[in-house]
Amino acid sequence: MSDIRNIFFLFVVFGLFSCEPKTNKIKEKPVVTVDVIIAEAIDLPTNIEVNGSALSEEMIELHPEISGRLTYLNMPDGADIVKGTLLSKINDAELQAELKQLQAQLELAVKTENRLKTLLQMNGVNQSDYDAALNQLTSISANISILEAQIEKTEIRAPFSGTLGLRMVSPGAYVTPQTVLGTLQQTDHIKIDFTVPESYTNLIEVGNEIIIHTNGTTDGIIAVISAIEPQINADTRNMKVRARLKSGNVRPGSFVKVILRLQTKGIVVPTNAIIPDATSNQVVVIKNGKAVFVNVETGMSNANVVELSQGVNQGDSLVVSGILFVRPNSVVKIRKVIQLDGLNSNASKPLIQ
Repeated sequence: MSDIRNIFFLFVVFGLFSCEPKTNKIKEKPVVTVDVIIAEAIDLPTNIEVNGSALSEEMIELHPEISGRLTYLNMPDGADIVKGTLLSKINDAELQAELKQLQAQLELAVKTENRLKTLLQMNGVNQSDYDAALNQLTSISANISILEAQIEKTEIRAPFSGTLGLRMVSPGAYVTPQTVLGTLQQTDHIKIDFTVPESYTNLIEVGNEIIIHTNGTTDGIIAVISAIEPQINADTRNMKVRARLKSGNVRPGSFVKVILRLQTKGIVVPTNAIIPDATSNQVVVIKNGKAVFVNVETGMSNANVVELSQGVNQGDSLVVSGILFVRPNSVVKIRKVIQLDGLNSNASKPLIQ
């Protein structure tokens, strides 16, 4: 019986304790402490790297204008020549014989025209006889001019001073206008042709300096933009640009890397301040003491900083440390504001697209 009373007593005590009101204590999450920078547009040295080709200032393939056998060939491999140098000549013996024949006819026609002109002044001949003689003289003169032009076509002369390439034919060979005798290039003046994406066309100006790198050089070679193609290629959406070397020398035909050094303004943040997302990149902006995740578009970058081209405004507070612990709309505490001067050593390094 005593055991039943003890059990009843335990139930009563347990019931009394279970009826006491419970105090629910909700633990508050600790406030995240972060470092921020104030968004500000600063000067950004920017490098854009594109591919290009080195070309001779002037370059031609040497072709004869008419067919025939080469009787003279003055094209030493790799020789430097001056403008007007006779490089080759095709057999013109037949043309020279025809020229002598016409010159003899011309001499007779001149005498005949002079004699009839004198007789015409004395009414010794009629006008039609004199006109026929004058027409004969004019016709022979015209034929001589045609023949001299044909003889001139048998010669190939250097149109500019430069360096010959490798000779492709031998003296005595029969050649046609399709035959390549060799090449002539002006190698003391080199131009660099390269293309730039459409998005950078407003940054390219005549007179800007660029840096050229080749496989055979470690130091950059300076060139100056001399011309810009006025039309953008509709297929590639690229613009063609031409520059000329200011110093140094590059072999024509070489592949080169062109470094465009541009000075622009933009907002930059450390690379670790960017939160990659499936559709876009994000940064954390502090507004009214809370963290707001903002979609941004990034521009150029280097190993340490990234340019923010869209999504933030000057004066915004951007979180640069403690990002992993920040949640959207959570309350955050700013520990310190990092000055942009602290990033200058990183931002001063050229950005690359």
